Amino acid sequence: MDPGYAASLALAETGKIFPTRANTENPFRCTTSKCKPAQRRAGCCIYNRLPMSKQRIISHFNEIAELKIQAASELAGPIEQAIELMFTALSNGNRILACGNGGSAADCQHFAAELVGRFERERLPLPAMALSADASILTAIGNEYGFGDIFAKQVQAYGQAGDVLLAITTSGGSANVMAAIEAALEREMRVVALTGRGGGSIPRLLTDADVHICVPHERTSRIQEVHLLIVHCLCDGIDVALFGGDTE
Repeated sequence: MDPGYAASLALAETGKIFPTRANTENPFRCTTSKCKPAQRRAGCCIYNRLPMSKQRIISHFNEIAELKIQAASELAGPIEQAIELMFTALSNGNRILACGNGGSAADCQHFAAELVGRFERERLPLPAMALSADASILTAIGNEYGFGDIFAKQVQAYGQAGDVLLAITTSGGSANVMAAIEAALEREMRVVALTGRGGGSIPRLLTDADVHICVPHERTSRIQEVHLLIVHCLCDGIDVALFGGDTE
C-alpha cells in the first residue's frame, strides 16, 4: 500500500477524514455524503485531503536554497565555458539546438524563447530551436522510427558544423538525448549537457571540447529547479558577451 494512503487510512480512525468504499481503492475519489455529486465526479473531496504543513513547504525552499549555494561554486566554471561556447557559435552565424524530455523539454522551449525573443534587454533575435516543440515531427519520427530517434533525426536535419546542441536530461540516461548528442558530434557540433545524479551515461559521450554541467543532487525536482537557473545564466551570459554589460 502507498505510504501516503496508509497514513490517510490511519487518520480516518481519528475521524479527521471520511474514507468510504470507493476511496479505499482510490483515495482521490469519494462517495461520502458530505460531497456534492459534482465533487465526486471530479474525484475531488476536501474531506479526504491531508493538509500540507507550512514546515514541509518551508523545507522545499530551504533545500533548493542550500543546493543553489552549493552548486554555485561547483557550476560557475562550466556555465562560463558553456556561455563562451554558445557566444562563439552565435558570433559565427551558427545556431543553438536544444533537446530534452518532459520538464527538460519545457526548459528547452524556454531557452529558445529567451533567445529568439529576448531575455532582459532589447536586441535582435538570436537563432535557437527547441527540438521538442513540433508535435508533427515528433510523432512522425516516433511512429516511423521509434522514440529514441526523435531528436537525433532533427539534429541530422538542422545541425551544421559549429552549431551547439543544448542537451538536457536530469538523470543523464535519456536514450533519445544521448542519440542526439552522438548525432551532433558526428556533424562536428559542440554539446552543452545539463544533467544531475552524477551525469549518468552522458560524460562518456562528450569530448574535451564539450561542456558538462551536472547538478550535484539526486532529486529530480531540485535538479530541474537548478536547470532553470542555469538556463537563465546562459541567456544572461550570452547577452552580456554579445552586447556588453557588467563583467562581475
